[in-house]
Amino acid sequence: MAQSSNYSTVARPYAQAAFEVAQEADRLAEWGELLDALAALSQDSASAALIQHPAIVPADLADALVDALAGVDEAGANFIRLLAERRRLMVAGAIASQFAELRAEAEGRMTVEVYTARKLDEPSADKLRKALGERLGRKIELEVIDDETLLGGVVLRAGDLVIDGSVKGQLDRLAAAMSH
Repeated sequence: MAQSSNYSTVARPYAQAAFEVAQEADRLAEWGELLDALAALSQDSASAALIQHPAIVPADLADALVDALAGVDEAGANFIRLLAERRRLMVAGAIASQFAELRAEAEGRMTVEVYTARKLDEPSADKLRKALGERLGRKIELEVIDDETLLGGVVLRAGDLVIDGSVKGQLDRLAAAMSH
């Protein structure tokens, strides 16, 4: 876990820089795709071995990655070269993730994880999406996750906000109240 949080810290300035370049060029979607593709490449076992190999010349590695990611513009190629020169390609996944968060915020979007005991039907999902959008002032994207341990109800996670409307949560709160 320490490595993951370290990656997050190392990735932050790169994600911010990529976001600023992409936003200025009005190319947030294209940069998001580039960073997602770079993240996928960096997580591939063969590519990861090359990225982390100390004998590989960073400029050669960057050129190979730019070629593999056909259609990369000059700004994107320069970004890949910078990551390669600074030996930061292994944090491409964290950069892509943080870039996606910055982009969602700039576009007024938010992904809300919805944990349900059973499948959420589309009318219920639409109603939930609308209510959350009004409460949070954002365009809401739902990520529905089945969780049979909830018994019934839902748990919502939107950033730091957690709303536990599950039967399990209610029973846990009741048990805690009775034990005091």
